[in-house]
Amino acid sequence: MAGRFIISKDKTGVFRFKLVAGNGQTLAVSEGYASKAACVNGVEATRRHAVDAKIDDSALEPLRL
Repeated sequence: MAGRFIISKDKTGVFRFKLVAGNGQTLAVSEGYASKAACVNGVEATRRHAVDAKIDDSALEPLRL
């Protein structure tokens, strides 16, 4: 099953999206958006830019595999 974006509106009226993996795990949660249209634009921007996104590792510890 492919991942999906879920758009919701919280108690304060702010829209957010989250990216959920096929196994149901939440991978990312967006900032708050004042309108649903702005939230959908955020989803589309994430789709466009995540494909070529690089990892900027600013962690103080090295990765141990």
